[in-house]
Amino acid sequence: MAEPSYIDYEAFLDPSFSPASFANSLVVATNNATDSPLDLSTPLSRVLFDLQEIDTHIHTLTTKSALPLLTHTGDQTAAAGKILKEADEQIAAISQGYERLEREVLHKWEAAEEARVAAENSLATVRLARAVARCVALGRQLDGQMVEVTGRGGLSGFASGSTEDGTASPGPGPGSGRDDTRALERAASTIVSLRRLLSDTNPGEEGYGLDRVKVIRTLKTELLMPAENLVKARAQQAINRFSISTSNATSNGSSTTQSSYKQARDAKARLISGVNVLYLLSPLPSKTPNDNDHKTFTPSLLLSTLQNFIQTTTVASLNNLSRGLTMLPNLDKTLPEISSRCQDIQALESILSSIKPPSHPSLPDSKLTTTTNLLQPLLSTLDTSSLPSYFWRSLASSLSPRVNEIMNRGGVSARTLRSNRDKLKREIRECVLRGSQLPASFGNWEREAAVMVGSVVGVLERKVGGLYT
Repeated sequence: MAEPSYIDYEAFLDPSFSPASFANSLVVATNNATDSPLDLSTPLSRVLFDLQEIDTHIHTLTTKSALPLLTHTGDQTAAAGKILKEADEQIAAISQGYERLEREVLHKWEAAEEARVAAENSLATVRLARAVARCVALGRQLDGQMVEVTGRGGLSGFASGSTEDGTASPGPGPGSGRDDTRALERAASTIVSLRRLLSDTNPGEEGYGLDRVKVIRTLKTELLMPAENLVKARAQQAINRFSISTSNATSNGSSTTQSSYKQARDAKARLISGVNVLYLLSPLPSKTPNDNDHKTFTPSLLLSTLQNFIQTTTVASLNNLSRGLTMLPNLDKTLPEISSRCQDIQALESILSSIKPPSHPSLPDSKLTTTTNLLQPLLSTLDTSSLPSYFWRSLASSLSPRVNEIMNRGGVSARTLRSNRDKLKREIRECVLRGSQLPASFGNWEREAAVMVGSVVGVLERKVGGLYT
């Protein structure tokens, strides 16, 4: 049991003990509030006495408890040494384990990682080498196919056929050199395969890294682009020059018939080849970041070329017919020519309806046009149900202002047209019916005939009773 003491140890051990408050209480307790100056010696002596008392108490306790304290300290030191020894042994064991793991795992992992990186680089090199080899093989194949198309010697032969602006010149026309219409399609298929390989440049795709290979860049600029331009030009030329008309034949007899049949057959073959080629070379729909598949394919290059052919034919017919109406004696020659042009359009419609969309090397079947032939996309683009009907209606809509202009000018041309209204009506109707039919084809073109007649004779009849009566 602890000896009693007048010192209030609990006050000193209180966590809220404040030395300033304790000193102030001693000063107040040993002085009157009115004293001046204050007597500080008494509270100081009290504090010094308390400190001496506490020091004595501590000395007494340590003296009485010296042996137990030393024993306890020795026990604690021994326990700490034992713990330290055990910890050193554990640390040594852990260090040895780490060194063993480092030898058996870390070093092997580092070697394996180096092997993995080397394997990945080797695999990337092999893939790139395979892609380069495939590109070179396709390039050689395309070079040989272009020899068939142009009849000239390989790369330098057709590449030199480029114009100054970088586009390929059309070269010899159909029928010149080794005119193999199938060669154009084979070349187009090879071009599409090359173009697809060179466009798949994202990581993981077959053509990744090809753009960094010099020989591939050379192949692209000196072989692929000139070849594509030339094949495209040849295909467009085959469509723009398409004609089955025999009105320009200069000889008679069976030889003329055989020649005309051969010309028509060759023209059809060139047209089919040109259509297939432009279908293959039409730009693919772009990929979106969230969609790796292409959208539904539309042969825009083919459709624009066919539209241009019909537009050119319509404009040429409009100009010829306008001149024929101005100089009526020439109309007898002009109307058969227009009928022949419409027959070409009718033949174009018949051939397009028999051509199925060719297999596209760069697109799955699910992304191809869903039509069963190549006529339907053109009809949809032109918003018509028939190409001859579109031709006659377009010609009629542009012809009425021309006839109205002739009548407004007056003169001999206007009087001649007015006096030959019935003849014009009959001849234009026959022109439409004759131009809208092919052998073994049937159809009712009375409506188109009425539209064409109305575009000319209707204007003349509206003028009757007016200024030029």
